[in-house]
Amino acid sequence: MSEVPDVLSRAHLIGIGGAGMSGIARILLARGAQVSGSDAKDSRAFLTLRAQGAEIAIGQSAENLDAFEGGPSAVVVSTAIKDTNPELVAARARGITVLHRAQALAGLMEGHRVACIAGTHGKTSTTSMLTVALQHCRLDPSFAIGGDLNESGANAHHGTGGIFVAEADESDGSFLTYSPSVAVVTNVEPDHLDHHGTAEAYVAIFTEFVRRIEPGGLLIVCADDAPAAELADKAAADGVRVRRYGRTVTGSEDARVLDYTPGPEGGLVRISLDGKEFEVRVAVPGEHMALNAVAALLAGVELGAPIDGLAEGLAAFGGVRRRFEFKGRAADVRVYDDYAHHPTEVAAQLRAVRHAAGTGRVVVVFQPHLYSRTKTFSAEFASALALADEVVVLDIYGAREQPEPGVTGALIADQIAGVPVHYEPAFDVVAPMVADLAKPGDLVVTMGAGDVTQLGPEILAELDRRV
Repeated sequence: MSEVPDVLSRAHLIGIGGAGMSGIARILLARGAQVSGSDAKDSRAFLTLRAQGAEIAIGQSAENLDAFEGGPSAVVVSTAIKDTNPELVAARARGITVLHRAQALAGLMEGHRVACIAGTHGKTSTTSMLTVALQHCRLDPSFAIGGDLNESGANAHHGTGGIFVAEADESDGSFLTYSPSVAVVTNVEPDHLDHHGTAEAYVAIFTEFVRRIEPGGLLIVCADDAPAAELADKAAADGVRVRRYGRTVTGSEDARVLDYTPGPEGGLVRISLDGKEFEVRVAVPGEHMALNAVAALLAGVELGAPIDGLAEGLAAFGGVRRRFEFKGRAADVRVYDDYAHHPTEVAAQLRAVRHAAGTGRVVVVFQPHLYSRTKTFSAEFASALALADEVVVLDIYGAREQPEPGVTGALIADQIAGVPVHYEPAFDVVAPMVADLAKPGDLVVTMGAGDVTQLGPEILAELDRRV
């Protein structure tokens, strides 16, 4: 197989510290490419990349393109990189090939059997589960994931097994670059309307993604999600091979979920598949995670792995960084961190957290992500957060968006009913506030896609200080 396309033999990655970019850099370096890059600030990811030979600059300027003799063969960017970025401007002025991150990843997939995991929710977890299960079966897949596996601490790897597993991001439509032989769609629910514009356009792009499946390939879909089930029906009518999973499926080749039993540290899902019934233990809590595990199981079987080995690998799956990640315990209070940033994700995770909390209360510290998402889904966020026993809402993490007048975290907090709610826009006082609110036996979860992840250790420190 082709290891590195010529265009990526000397690659410069703008924003190399990002989850997707750092993963591409890791694989390029493992395959012998020269890699340079830049980012606005230092990152823990740079330690490994520099040790592998990457030249990384902090701060961005045209001179960063000269890290290697002859300059880069390509400059790789993500959707977040603005046209005014000095390195992007210089690359275009010099006539250097500019590739989107997804194009670079597609180049690395060449010569492999590709499995792409798509969906509004659950992409990272399902991709990670499939990766770990295949590794357990000694198939050594290459992989690129939007989060770090707890087992290895890595978000990407160059494997030798001829299989490439990748998380397929629909947020900017870039997953239309891939041509998988196995595609998973966990669910389809309108999101990222700042890019797609309408719910209809968002749903339509998944139809385009399914059309990218290689001839003879397989589409795996959660039939419990109505839009995803409709997507599967359309694909089957077009001649695409489809396998479904969930509680509602009836086909002989589908994976029917017969039962799910939650536990304090995971759960047990019983399924019927190919005329046989068996159980799969899932080490992460929540029925939504059990469904993700079933999707990974189907994909692994299609990729040639034995079902018993896959089940063992799923039982050993230790989770992904920022997906209900245990941060520590202090003053008899457990603190977790979670990436949920859409109402459906928040609700699903809080239901799972309820089982993990046992007899203790659930205290959620939620940071809204994006002004557009907060404005569109404020009522849905409020309903989801009301599943907790006490709620702290922070101000919005704007990321790539500019503030909108009247759109703040209060838009969500003011609509939460039935539980104590605290709106606190001052980030630096949140940890002491939560330490005051938490009682022995409680479970605290910081939740959101922004810098709320920093609060877990601070809350633990405050709890320790009070003890």
